[in-house]
Amino acid sequence: MKLTTSQLHAIASKVLETWKKQNLVVFKQDEKKVLDRMTQALRADYQKELDLELEVNKMLDQLERTNSGEFQRFKMYPLIKRQLAKDKKVIL
Repeated sequence: MKLTTSQLHAIASKVLETWKKQNLVVFKQDEKKVLDRMTQALRADYQKELDLELEVNKMLDQLERTNSGEFQRFKMYPLIKRQLAKDKKVIL
């Protein structure tokens, strides 16, 4: 699923509003700066996952070429993705 910048901003806004309602945060900076930083962090994390998926698909393409007969891509995808995420320390 592709997320746009505005969708990531909306997610960060909802999280920030929830934290404020529950009195979980005290701002030392302007709220807009905090929201922008949260959006940047979400975008960076989202980009890591997209890069991971591209790498998994490249690996699967290579495996499919070498093991064309009995290769089941749908079974291998989550296994490879989980292992690569663990190796690269990406939280899914």
